[in-house]
Amino acid sequence: MDAARGVAIIMMIVYHSTYDLDTLGGYDIQSTSGYWALFADVTAGLFLFLVGVSLAISRARTTLMGWRLFGKYLARGLRILAYGIVLTVVFLVLGMGVVAFGILHLIGISIILAYPFLRLRFANLVLGVLIFVAGQYILAQDLYSQSFWLLPFGVVPENVIMPDYRPLLPWFGVVLIGLFFGNVVYGDGRRPAIPEDRAPVLARPLGPLGRNSLSIYLIHQPIIIALLAALGIVSLNFL
Repeated sequence: MDAARGVAIIMMIVYHSTYDLDTLGGYDIQSTSGYWALFADVTAGLFLFLVGVSLAISRARTTLMGWRLFGKYLARGLRILAYGIVLTVVFLVLGMGVVAFGILHLIGISIILAYPFLRLRFANLVLGVLIFVAGQYILAQDLYSQSFWLLPFGVVPENVIMPDYRPLLPWFGVVLIGLFFGNVVYGDGRRPAIPEDRAPVLARPLGPLGRNSLSIYLIHQPIIIALLAALGIVSLNFL
């Protein structure tokens, strides 16, 4: 799991580097369309799939039940959602667009919403696929609204720049598919954790990235931009 999250982190850094070169450096990479847009979706999908798997592992290991278990996931979800709100404020202050429902908002809310589904298996697979397909259909319609309240459902305000947008429809479906996989493979403690010194050699360097994925997510963009600016590749005029 740590290694898989590490791979997702590397993919995220690669994509955001191209995005910065495109939007800040003036390079014609077309980071928001074509291949790079697909690469971004695959990266986000991997993160969200692993969120679902992690929820299954967490549920299998805990002894909490009822409201105490719900409180655990509520607190975790609200903490990640708070980080997402901080990013919303930062983007608004810097004039870099609106991040009103980015991937951190999605993950935080998904952790809370997933509580009733924690023990389900094939029902999660079916529901996850249905949500994903329905969400993709809605996004394909290019629906617009004057309100931000419909953002979680794939309906965006017109003429609003949104550099990070991951609505519940379709992406909560990927979380449920990951939860299905986690319950089948890791549920009930059938797959104990592997000690780091016994992990495959290629996976060991990725482990620290995966274990610190949230911290890396929060700080990687300023570091990338600062490095590119120091090399004279991008301009910080937007500040």
